[in-house]
Amino acid sequence: MWRNIASNAITLIVIGLFLIGGIMTLLKAEYYNTGPLTEAICLKVEPGSSMQKVSVYLRDKGVVRSKELFNIGTDYTDKSGRLKAGSFLIPAGASMAEIADQITTSGRNTCGTEVVYRVGVTRSTVLVRELDPVSNSYAEVARFTPAEDTAPEAYLRVIGQGDTRIRIAIAEGTTSWQVVEALKAIDILTGDIAQLPAEGALAPDSYEIKAGDLRQELLARMLQAQERRLAEVWAQRSDSAPVETMEELLILASIIEKETGVADERFTVASVFVNRLEKGMPLQTDPTVIYGVTLGKGPLGRGLRKSELRKDTPWNTYVNRGLPPTPIANPGLASLQAALKPAETDFIFFVADGTGGHAFAVTLKEHNRNVAAWRKIEASR
Repeated sequence: MWRNIASNAITLIVIGLFLIGGIMTLLKAEYYNTGPLTEAICLKVEPGSSMQKVSVYLRDKGVVRSKELFNIGTDYTDKSGRLKAGSFLIPAGASMAEIADQITTSGRNTCGTEVVYRVGVTRSTVLVRELDPVSNSYAEVARFTPAEDTAPEAYLRVIGQGDTRIRIAIAEGTTSWQVVEALKAIDILTGDIAQLPAEGALAPDSYEIKAGDLRQELLARMLQAQERRLAEVWAQRSDSAPVETMEELLILASIIEKETGVADERFTVASVFVNRLEKGMPLQTDPTVIYGVTLGKGPLGRGLRKSELRKDTPWNTYVNRGLPPTPIANPGLASLQAALKPAETDFIFFVADGTGGHAFAVTLKEHNRNVAAWRKIEASR
């Protein structure tokens, strides 16, 4: 009798274990499977919130089917105590596991309001915009120029909020002086800048920042980014590379950057300068002359005078042959690549063509025709 009871008990235990295992498998599958959310949402997690509160919100909004399972899953994966405050983009169909990763990993805002400090070649502007989670596109809320405008209410309202994403976007072709002056004007940054970085040493890019960041540390990030880019590009050089040192690469790339804003033209513009250097011809490029006048302290704001074209500065490539002594701006990755591996052409002239691009020529006669066409366009404007 006792043997039968023991045998039945063992059988029941085994069945129970199988049932528990099956339930655990189903629960795990539910935690990692596609969720019920039909349209992306922006989930805002307030400072001091808890995973319990978040799970209730997710259930009520139809993002997860079970708040209990969400809590069990975050506990089991050791994520319940890692909740980050911020605004997080939750895509349609996100699983519980994906949502947990999103709100516990980096704390970087991926939706909501974004403030972008744009440092441009001619001016710096501030843009406030809001992400629509459904279309995953930004709608502009406000735009202003700090040097000219009073900060609008839309900016003042969001800049101090912890879930506002803040970036500084450095345009290709800006000078180190322009970047430093822009950083000085951003009031949420702190600290002084020890010295002006060398021209060309900063990487044009977008950088995430937050209130209280040190200006000098942000500059250090830009310096390190440019060093990495330069090293990566330099590692790809061949024996036929038109430059002999990384400094020459930076200088040539900066000239290419200032001469054209058309991405497809960079390699052709580079070929013109390389062809001129190989023939011993002066580069005769206006941006270098302008740099000799302004020393990179903002745009010239007018046309070059004949006296400036004749003035012998180290950067005047009408007067001096070869490359100027320093870069004239901070070049981007594409211009660095173009300077190292220019297109193979016979072009030695180019002039604006009225479309934003340039007309290229091999002979002076062809070039003069292109110049005449450009002057007609200028006159008509």
